[in-house]
Amino acid sequence: MTHGRLNQALLFALVGFALISFSAPVLAQEETSSKEQENKEEKKEEENTLYEALVVTGSRAKPRSATESMVPIDVLQVGDIANSGETDITNQLRNLVPSFNVNAQPISDAATVVRPANLRGLAPDHTLVLVNGKRRHRAAVIYWLGNGVADGAQGPDISAIPSIALRQVEVLRDGASAQYGSDAIAGVMNFMLKEDREGATLEVRNGSYQEGDGDTITFSGNVGLPWGELGFLNLSFEYGQTDPTNRSVQRDDAAGLIAAGNTAVANPAQIWGSPEIEDDLKLWANWGYTFDNGSKFYGHANYVSKTVTGGFYFRNPNTRSAVYSADGGQTLLVGDLIDARDGVLDGSADCPTVPIVNGVPDPTALAEVFANPDCWTFQELFPGGFTPSFGGDVVDNAINTGIRGTTEDGLYWDASVSYGANEVDFFIFNTVNASLGPDSPTSFDPGLYKQEEISFNFDTSYALSERANIAAGAEYREETFEIGLGQAESYAIGGLANQGFSAASNGFPGFSPLAAGSWDRGNFAFYADLELTGEKWTAGVATRFEDFDDFGTTMNSKFAFNYRFNEAFATRGSVSSGFRAPTPGQSNAFNVSTEFDIAAGELVNNGTIPSSSAVARLRGGEPLVAEKSINYTVGTIFKLGEINVTLDYFNIELKDRLAVTQLFALTPQEVEDLLAEGVTSAANLQNFRFFTNDFETKTEGFDLVATYRPEALGGDTDFSLVFNQTETSVEEFNPDTLDATRIRELQEGLPEIRWNLAANHRMGNFRVLGRLSYFDDWFDSEDVQVYGGEYLVDAELAYTWDERLGITIGGQNIFDTFPEENPGARSGVGNLYSQFTPFGFNGGFYYVRLRYDF
Repeated sequence: MTHGRLNQALLFALVGFALISFSAPVLAQEETSSKEQENKEEKKEEENTLYEALVVTGSRAKPRSATESMVPIDVLQVGDIANSGETDITNQLRNLVPSFNVNAQPISDAATVVRPANLRGLAPDHTLVLVNGKRRHRAAVIYWLGNGVADGAQGPDISAIPSIALRQVEVLRDGASAQYGSDAIAGVMNFMLKEDREGATLEVRNGSYQEGDGDTITFSGNVGLPWGELGFLNLSFEYGQTDPTNRSVQRDDAAGLIAAGNTAVANPAQIWGSPEIEDDLKLWANWGYTFDNGSKFYGHANYVSKTVTGGFYFRNPNTRSAVYSADGGQTLLVGDLIDARDGVLDGSADCPTVPIVNGVPDPTALAEVFANPDCWTFQELFPGGFTPSFGGDVVDNAINTGIRGTTEDGLYWDASVSYGANEVDFFIFNTVNASLGPDSPTSFDPGLYKQEEISFNFDTSYALSERANIAAGAEYREETFEIGLGQAESYAIGGLANQGFSAASNGFPGFSPLAAGSWDRGNFAFYADLELTGEKWTAGVATRFEDFDDFGTTMNSKFAFNYRFNEAFATRGSVSSGFRAPTPGQSNAFNVSTEFDIAAGELVNNGTIPSSSAVARLRGGEPLVAEKSINYTVGTIFKLGEINVTLDYFNIELKDRLAVTQLFALTPQEVEDLLAEGVTSAANLQNFRFFTNDFETKTEGFDLVATYRPEALGGDTDFSLVFNQTETSVEEFNPDTLDATRIRELQEGLPEIRWNLAANHRMGNFRVLGRLSYFDDWFDSEDVQVYGGEYLVDAELAYTWDERLGITIGGQNIFDTFPEENPGARSGVGNLYSQFTPFGFNGGFYYVRLRYDF
């Protein structure tokens, strides 16, 4: 069925359901001051299994249990999330939701600062993130390097949410664009904040890897305060530090330099490991105040900041192109400073040629260069080469507030406004702008990325009868992407540029006045949905219309159902259309990344340019349009004695998929054209790529979730099994823009199979947790290697005194399992393990957690 025909069919179904429902008797809706009662009920459910918890995601009718929902929803209680040595919520979710993937990204430009996370095998920005049911703004970072699947995506920063602030996380594994709008192709993640109006918790976590590095310490707290007779103010904080790790081996070229007598080369010359995270501060507030007429003033806000520092590739002091050599290491690149000043290339300084023999520059010629103040080589500044350090200062702040209530006639209404901003101010040090010669700084401020979003929402819901609920609403949202100007030296083209020295800060060029700027986009949306409930069934239909400033309109619809044959068996399913709008950042941002070309055996500068660029248009670049999807799910829910099981099949057909193209080699004329467009680092670019919409993919798979609480063990032991199998295939593509490597990244970059089996046992004041996880193999496009899957074991033991003070001792990957080693590590860039491993490359992590409840 085509996209348009599906929308029409579902729209007719919506009208038909509405006519049937209006003929039913209308009963008065209960007053929505019952929200407080809902909270009490949810607290009672906190110790229950996944299937007994109430959920609100995916429906605008009254909450229902996960098994009554028409689409698959994982419900994670705060206890499930806390039972982990991790403090980053993205890693915590990876342990609990097999269709959710995230990895370390050690040398991945801005992706090291804000890590990409994938749900159901799709890109990070194919998942919509909500907080308390309200859209969360996206991060400023565009993932230029993300092992293919995440390349070019711009999603929210989930790590900004501290787990201590949460009471529940709901993961909807189904397309939901017809309900929530753009981005909800892979699914929806709804982070529900605590609403306690009393009590407090303090927690300290400390841990380290078995290798003796990566020390992590985190202090966190939560307090609930009463506000009026029924209201609350809930406050949370988290502050932490994480030391870097190192899982490198010395590169052959660096070892050869040391063997040849270059004592300035570090060992290892290049570090592969998790980045350092400093001053990781998270402040969150959630509030609600109930007026005498039953309406409620509510909201939440956050301020988050951190500094993330990672590494880049080693610059060989003999061979690094455009810094140390112009002929692959046959001779040193020596600059004539007189020619640099007067602009006339006549060899005024009479600088000698410095040949490199057996890895050593000729000492006599090199001494002549050092003695001549008008000659320059970067051997004078960094004789052992250099490895840039790159990172960013991240600031994230947001506020969402509104008023909701119910009229005397039973019409529920909700009016809200939200603002969110994420800014990453980049820095890079231990590097140079080679074209500036001896005047080059060694640290730079390349500029910043900033994302701002503001939205206004008005939602209504009305119970037409006990068996029918209709909802409708409108939204206006505006988002702005800004590239902030870098310091002049970070993008300057210095006097040595015409002698073969690279311009701009080496590794991450700064943003020039022509590259810097601000781009915005607004959109209006209107939606309506209807849910009907029978004695054994529930059905829902939804439709949403959106109009965007930049690419026009889209209309999406959804139909879903749940039919319960008896208490032990039910089936559910859905069909929907979806979309994702390209962001202003994806349409306008420039980026230059230094990457290792394994075939050439050297570092190359690769750029990503807007698809509207004159250079991109020569390779088929066009204005970006929205991605379009058709989602199908069908599943069963059944109970076998004390075992609850859900099994769901999903199929996501994605047309006009947005991603970056393959790399194209630049011609000299194209370099000049890019320089004219403001890409000042284009003088040193070898290749470029751009965003495109010209391919289609199909992602399909199964999710299995099973829980077991045997009465024979007193109901004190929970067993759970969660299994995911996801496979993506590129169905149609343009061979002029998508090559075999890009296709393989999209199809094999993430594990096809993920599962974990866990047991959690309570015995008096003790609690014991064990978890076995499996991660299937994956393809690393930088190592050009398929790495095999692995099994990991986690365990923890907890003890509580007087129901207040608790201590937890545990370990993740307790048997210190590492990924398969990279066979080309020493001859390549020193990464002993794949940087894209889905479960980490640091080995066993052991931790202790102290918690006190007031």
